Formats: sequence, C-alpha cells, structure tokens
Amino acid sequence: MSGTGPLWSEAAAPSTPDDAPLPLTVDVAVVGAGYTGLWTAYYLLRERPDLTVLLLEAEHVGFGASGRNGGWVSSLWPVGPEALARRSGRAAALAQLAALRDTVDEVGRVDEAEGLGSGYVKGGALVVARTPAQASRARAEAEHAASWDTGTVWLDAGATRERLAAPGALGATFTPHCARIHPRRLVDGLARTVRLMGARVVEGVRVARAGDGVVVLEDGRRVTAGAVVIATEGWTHALPGHERTVAPVYSLMVATEPLTDEQWHGIGLDGREVFADHGHVVIYGQRTDDGRIAFGGRGAPYHWGSAVRPEFDQEETVFAALRSTLTSVLPQLEGVRFTHAWGGALGIARDWHPSVQWDPATRTGSAGGYVGDGVAATNLAGRTLADLVLGRASALVDLPWVGHRSPRWEPEPLRWLGVNAGLRLAHLSDREETSTGRPARLGALLSRLTAH
Repeated sequence: MSGTGPLWSEAAAPSTPDDAPLPLTVDVAVVGAGYTGLWTAYYLLRERPDLTVLLLEAEHVGFGASGRNGGWVSSLWPVGPEALARRSGRAAALAQLAALRDTVDEVGRVDEAEGLGSGYVKGGALVVARTPAQASRARAEAEHAASWDTGTVWLDAGATRERLAAPGALGATFTPHCARIHPRRLVDGLARTVRLMGARVVEGVRVARAGDGVVVLEDGRRVTAGAVVIATEGWTHALPGHERTVAPVYSLMVATEPLTDEQWHGIGLDGREVFADHGHVVIYGQRTDDGRIAFGGRGAPYHWGSAVRPEFDQEETVFAALRSTLTSVLPQLEGVRFTHAWGGALGIARDWHPSVQWDPATRTGSAGGYVGDGVAATNLAGRTLADLVLGRASALVDLPWVGHRSPRWEPEPLRWLGVNAGLRLAHLSDREETSTGRPARLGALLSRLTAH
C-alpha cells in the first residue's frame, strides 16, 4: 500500500481560523505550536494568568512530530546514565532521571485535570530481546539499572510472553515508567486548553527570524516580545543561525486495521504496554485505543542539507520493512490488513543530548533535540522554560540538560555521509547479530558515531 496521512490525524480538531489582528507586542512569543511550545504556554499561564502569550505556527497545531509520533510518554532518554554522569556528575544524572520519571506522571495528571482526552494509560514499556546478542545487552542493562533507580527489570521468556505473545522472544526489559497516548489528541487538547487560558495560537504564519525580543514573520510583520521561545525541533534548521543545531531525521510508521478481541487474546498487551526490541535499528509500537497496532521505526534516509519535505514522509521500502518486521515479531498478524503509513522528521543534536537553553541577556529560550523521546521530555522542557522565563528558582532549572551545549553538526557533505552511515551501520549490526548470535563488532563503531 502507498503512504497515507497519519492515523492520528483522523481524530484531529480542525484548524481554528484567527482573523484578529496579530498583536505587535506580547509578554511571550513562542515559535512552534507542537508539544514544546504548548506545554511552555500552559505552565506560563498556569503560574501567571495575566501574561499575554502568542504561539506562531507555520502549518497547523501538531503538524510536526507532535502529531505523528508513536505515542510513548516515556522516561527513556537517548543519553545513557553513565554518559550523563560523565558530563554532569552522578547526582545531576540521578536528578535528571528522576525528573523524567515524574514527568510521565505529570502528563497523566494534566491530562486528567484538564480533560485533554489523550487516552493516557500508564502500562509501561516492554523492550524484547529477539536474538542472543540482544538478550546479552538487555540483561546487562537490567543488571545495573538498580544503581540508577530506573525501575528497569529483566523478564524471562515466559514472563515476556505473558505480556506480549512474541514467539521468538528470549526475554525482555520492562520499565513501568512509560504511558501510551494518542499523540494528536494530546496536542489538540493542549491547544484547546491554552486558548481557554488566554493564549493566542495563530496557525499558518511563517517566521523568518526569532530572538532578542523580536519575532519577524516572512511577510515582514514584527512582533516585539518580553521573551521569545523557539520550539521548532525538526524544523529548527530553517531559522537563521540554527542551520546545524539539529539534524532532521525521518521516522516512519504503519498501522494495522482494528483487531478483533480474539486476535488480541492471542497477542497480549492487556496492560496497554508499549513495545520495542533491543535491536540497533529503532522500532516502537503500541496498542491503540481503537484496537490497532501502530508501529514505527527508523531507516528512512537523512536528506542533503537537512531538507524536510512532504514527499520524504513516504518511503515505501521502509513501510514494507516495518510491516515485515512487525509480522516477524508477531507472526499472528500474518494476513492482517495495514491501513495507514506515514512519517515525519524528528530532531537530533550532534551528541544525541536533548537540551533546554535560556539566554537571560536576550531573554531567548529554546528546547529540543529529543531524538524521538520527546513526548515526555517536551513537558519537562515546557515546565523548565516557564520557570526560566519567569525567573523562578526551581530544581528544574538546575537539571543538567539546562544550558547543555551540543556540538554543531558538520557541514555538508560530512553531515549527509555521517548520518546515513549511522543508519547503515545499525542495519548491518542487526544482520551481523542475527547471523552470528553474538554482539556486533560494528556496534562499537556505531556508538562512537552517535556520541554514546
């Protein structure tokens, strides 16, 4: 089948026309109306209802990764605890990890309190080991998890299959600190809520430049702001001065038709656990609230010059690979019809380290580089940015990702060669492990390339 729009868009709220004159002066201007921007507006207005907050969105609310992702509200982090500790110290690393775990619950608290309607269910994350090499990595991860208080444990094959009836599973790691949501319902609920709180959310306006107290639109209009927050993630490269801040890398997804109760009885996920495996090529799935499996993964190429275009959402070879991979994990799905296939760009910093930035001199903030782990991290970023904008002393503003400076990505052609080489190495490493049963020798090279 060819590509479609995101499954999640079928439940989307229509864009809200806003014909009122654009305000020329506001307290806070936010560029981007995805999760980061909307969470920032929410926490600003919850603390200071008197603020004038303006969100500017080039397309529509949730157009980017916020409306296309796999729906994992996860405490998982692209940088491992040892790497965090090397950079910031053990105490800071533990604080960051604890904040992420609390954030999973915070999303659920706000979802319930505000009636966001995201379908939040905290069922945990099951990451399956499908080869001996994956099992070796998974056991090692679980063995030292206790020292970092991550809550991750090793499940043997029997316990794994009680949760997910994957015949080839040799075991799995499981963390309770993960929830499932419907991505677009979350972003639409947030947009509705911040509008009710008094924010202006203006869709269909493109920003040419932002920072240092001013936002300039492509049509020449200027908005003066007491603070500016840049929340553009995979589109950050389009802003002057940010061309090499993050690399937009595509992740693609497919979805099955709704499955019957009998089919689900033979598959599991009764607790609405999300699932993945310990392969080098990232995959991720969830049981949706209408009884489908939504399943995604990396593998689409990085495009020269950090290009982001609608046609890049459609890579039929990747869609076919995803359908094949899901069926190999769950042979019970053989013959099940796939109804949706879509994709989108996510942002990756050069050292795979998400960050929150704030310059008190220019009163300009930003957050991003979530590497696909942003559904929870955006909430933490929004709370942190709100504290920074308001000048509030809090534990959040002292977390080690605040002020972290990632190296800039290399210029082309090195960026194109490096990112695509990493994708190729991930595929080759998985093939090597499948054929040998041992951890891939290429894995060490892949780790160096991705700065882990």
